Amino acid sequence: MNTIFLASSGVPIFAIPAAVVLILVVLIYAITKRYKRCPSDRILVVYGRTGGGSAKCIHGGGAFIWPVIQDYEFLDLTPISMEVMLTNALSKQNIRVNVPSRFTIGISTEPTVMQNAAERLLGLSGDAIRDLAQEIIFGQLRMVVASMDIEEINTDRDKFLTHITHNIEVELQKVGLKLINVNITDIHDESGYIEALGKEAAAKAINDARISVSQKNRDGSIGEANAVQDQRIQVAAANAKAVEGENTAKIAVANSDAARRSREAEAERIASASEKVQLAKALEESYAAEREAEEARALRKQAEQHADVVVPAQIQKQKIEIDAEAEAEQIRRIAKGEADSILFKKQAEAQGLYEILTKQAEGLDRIVKAAGNNSKDAVLLLVADKLPELVKTQAEAIKNIKIDKVTVWDGGSKGEDGKSSTAGFLSGLYKSVPPLQDMFDMAGMQLPEYLKGKDVEDGNAEVITEEKKDSKK
Repeated sequence: MNTIFLASSGVPIFAIPAAVVLILVVLIYAITKRYKRCPSDRILVVYGRTGGGSAKCIHGGGAFIWPVIQDYEFLDLTPISMEVMLTNALSKQNIRVNVPSRFTIGISTEPTVMQNAAERLLGLSGDAIRDLAQEIIFGQLRMVVASMDIEEINTDRDKFLTHITHNIEVELQKVGLKLINVNITDIHDESGYIEALGKEAAAKAINDARISVSQKNRDGSIGEANAVQDQRIQVAAANAKAVEGENTAKIAVANSDAARRSREAEAERIASASEKVQLAKALEESYAAEREAEEARALRKQAEQHADVVVPAQIQKQKIEIDAEAEAEQIRRIAKGEADSILFKKQAEAQGLYEILTKQAEGLDRIVKAAGNNSKDAVLLLVADKLPELVKTQAEAIKNIKIDKVTVWDGGSKGEDGKSSTAGFLSGLYKSVPPLQDMFDMAGMQLPEYLKGKDVEDGNAEVITEEKKDSKK
């Protein structure tokens, strides 16, 4: 097998793509290895050249870590629980107290506090972070105890927890931590002051209870006597009021009876009047109802008549009008069609006549041009062309006349022109055939000399005459 090498380096050509692929694979692997994802329970801290600040904190998501110039670590967000056994804390009254408690803390995810954690807690173990937080809590807890009385600490626990939470949380944020929970288990002192306060409170409660019982017993006896007195007074007053009430009630009953009877009478009168009024109204309404019923029946009857007579008449009228309009429209359309047909026919005839006359004019123009533009010679050419037809027509006019013999009875009388009657008859018969000269004269033209011929005298005609014999002979 032959291997192709580059002229300059001597490296095979097929080795170049393999090298490129290898480089790309290495680059992709390096990129994927340098891209770090941050889980939800951690904070990704990128340090080095971050483009601003000492570190870049990422909670969730991920970031690409540039080699050489950048590196990364994680901060654990797992809560840290610790017991804080505060002892011999000096209160505001200079009484030392013990405050056993439990605190839960963790690294904050707030941007500014998270930046503090990256700067101050990065690289520390969990125990180191716990020790740092415990020192802060001890200090702030002592300050809160010193600012309050024993009575306040013992009786107003909410106020005590509020002060502790506020003071400790402010200090923890400085190192990137936050306070999750505070639980004060107990508060006591070595001198027994809190215990004495408890005993005092208990004794005071007992004495108060005894006094309250005595006062209640006294109040009960006095109340009992007052109750008896009030009972007698109230009974007497009640009896008096009862008698007065009875009398008042009797008077009220009498007045009520009178008012009742008056009201009953008035009610009966009003009822009677109302009954009469209602009866009158009922009659009026009945009459009105009957009248309305009659009007309704009349209207219904009128409507029925209108529906039976007027409506059909209107429908018939509309039908006739529609039919008439349709017939008129049909007639108009037929007439228009016939007019269009006649117009088209006349236009066609006119066009045909125009074509014929145009062709005739063109032919006459050619004849005139053939005659040397002499109109008379042109006419002679036309006549010469039509002469056979004219002669044929003359011959047709007399060819069917058969004259075997002409018999004329003539008495020998002569006319004014000196001709006999027989000669006049023959001359008229001859003249009945229109000669060419007459035809040309009627046309306003001159018969050519070669067509005139010679005149025939009337005496040349052979006439066979027979004298009329007298019947008497």
